[in-house]
Amino acid sequence: MAKKEIKQAQAQEEQANELLENPDVIADRLGKGEAFVKKNSRIVGGILIVGILVIAGIMYFQFNKANKNKEAQAEMFQAVYYFEQDSLNYALNGDGVNAGFLNIVDEYSGTAASNLAHFYIGSIYLKDGEYQQAIDHLSEFSSDDFFVQAKAYSLIGDANMELGQTGEAISAYEKAADYKENKFFTPRYLYKLAVAYEAAGELQSAIDTYEIIENKYFDSYEYNLARKHKARLEGLASK
Repeated sequence: MAKKEIKQAQAQEEQANELLENPDVIADRLGKGEAFVKKNSRIVGGILIVGILVIAGIMYFQFNKANKNKEAQAEMFQAVYYFEQDSLNYALNGDGVNAGFLNIVDEYSGTAASNLAHFYIGSIYLKDGEYQQAIDHLSEFSSDDFFVQAKAYSLIGDANMELGQTGEAISAYEKAADYKENKFFTPRYLYKLAVAYEAAGELQSAIDTYEIIENKYFDSYEYNLARKHKARLEGLASK
C-alpha cells in the first residue's frame, strides 16, 4: 500500500516537472484556459462584475459608516458637555438646537458614536431611577476598554439591585470584576458583588469575595471595609 502511494506521488511529481520544463505543455495548458474563457466569456464576465460590485459595495459601506460616525461624534459633542455639567435632560433629549444622546442613537445606529451614546443614556436613566431602561441601553453598549466596559457591567448590576433582581445583579458584578482585572477598579466591583451575595442570602459566597479583596487588594480603599464585613458575616455564619 505504501509503495503504491509512493509511486503515485512520484508520478504527480513527474507531471509537475513536465509542466515546468516543457514549453509545449505550458502552451497547451494556457491554450485550453484561453479557450475556456472565450467559450464562457459571459459567465466569466458576469463573475468579474459581481466581484467588482461586491468589493465596491463593501468599500462604500465602510466609507459611509466612517463618515456617519464622524458626523455623529460632532453632533454628540454638546450632549457630552451637558452630561458633564449634570444637565441630564438636555444631554438626553437635546436643547432644541443640538442633538441629545437619544437622537444620536436613532439617527446614527451602528456607529461607534451611537454605541457610546447607549452608555451615556443608560447612565442617565440610572440616575433618574428608570432602572429597566438603564439596563436596556447599557446592555446595548460594548467596548474593549477595560474601564468603560467594566463600568457598564457594574451599572447594570446597580440597576438590577435597585429592582431587587439580585441574581441578575450578581451576574453583572461578576462580569465587571472579571473583565480585565486591575488593582484600581476590580476591588470596587468585588465589593459590590459581595454585597449582592449577602442580599441574596449567599453568605459564604459573600465571605469568599471579601476574602479575595483582603488577600489580593490590600492597598485598595475597599480593603478595610472587606475585612470588617467579612468578620461580621463569619460571626453570623457561626451562629
